Amino acid sequence: MAQTQGIRIGRILGIPIYLDFSWILIFALVTVSLSSNFQTQFSRGGQTEQWGLAVGLGVLTSLLFFSSVVFHELAHSVVAQHYKIKVISITLFLFGGLARIGREPTKAMQEFNIAIAGPIASAFLAAVFFGVTVVFQENATVKAVTDPLWSANLALALFNLLPGFPLDGGRIFRAMVWGATKDFGRATRVAAASGKLIAYVMIGFGIYAALAGSKGGPIVESIGRWNAIWLAFIGWFLLTAAQASVSQLTIRETLTGLRAADVMSHEVPTIPGNMSLEEYSGEVLRTGRRIHIVTMDDRLVGLMNVAALNQVPRDEWGLNSVQAVMVPRENILWASPEEPLPRLLERLMGADVNQMPVVRHTEDGSAHIIGMVTRDAILRVIQTRSELGAALSGR
Repeated sequence: MAQTQGIRIGRILGIPIYLDFSWILIFALVTVSLSSNFQTQFSRGGQTEQWGLAVGLGVLTSLLFFSSVVFHELAHSVVAQHYKIKVISITLFLFGGLARIGREPTKAMQEFNIAIAGPIASAFLAAVFFGVTVVFQENATVKAVTDPLWSANLALALFNLLPGFPLDGGRIFRAMVWGATKDFGRATRVAAASGKLIAYVMIGFGIYAALAGSKGGPIVESIGRWNAIWLAFIGWFLLTAAQASVSQLTIRETLTGLRAADVMSHEVPTIPGNMSLEEYSGEVLRTGRRIHIVTMDDRLVGLMNVAALNQVPRDEWGLNSVQAVMVPRENILWASPEEPLPRLLERLMGADVNQMPVVRHTEDGSAHIIGMVTRDAILRVIQTRSELGAALSGR
């Protein structure tokens, strides 16, 4: 089942771009805030003309700012693609942007280069918008738009350089520790600890500044109550993300040493390609299996699952065969028996699929499906090993 990512708005460099529903809220808030500032700056003309100009500039500035966030994430993505790491999507959400990649980098230098690309991109945009501000400093309208853009991009670059995982700076810090210790697990834990520390400071200071207000001194007063609350929310987000990164590392370590063959089911359900979709739905309901191998004359021709079935209108199930809507053989994602389980789980999550056939190739070049591996089976292994580890440590 595909993970919900929000509203898809397009594709850049082959990467799908999504808007999380929380983005709509923050876009509206930023636009209203900017529009109010612009209305104060431009007092000429009638009230209707002022408001129209202010709203137009507010929308334009917001769009350019969030385009800058996309540019920041694209910088990460381009470098990741350079290292043959698949970029699944880019999503804009409440706290900025997130590029989803298919797997972790395999070397510290890859991690460093991917992470540093984002702040460099934001710093570049800050320089560009600042340059436009200088060139058009006599044009109040242009300056009103580019002033907040160069400062926002500079703030984005500097903030992301904080050594708090999973910020870019935290990933840079992890890459440095990884390179020095040659231990990815240790580097992740050190970077996550740094991230938690920074998150706690942000949460604590944000709450203090929100409650103290003008009584907290000139620095606290200059931040403003709403900015302080926002700072605390960002800190909470970083804390959650840092804790999640440690959990992911624990899962990887739990699965270390296991291969696809260790958890696969040797029972491979098959169906004929000429089976109707109506008959296939009955087979799914009868057995509870959500994925089947499609054969014709004992030859593998494709893969059928419930997702493909649901793409066909219900009243057309009796008119179409499985072969008409199945995933063809050349597009099937498969695992080898020797594939490490951590890597296989990453691929299952990255492709948003729950099951994958395990294929063995023979010397004559033919491929034979010898089993099926599922997310549920991997999760059961994780749970069992975690429980066993807790029991052994309690002895």
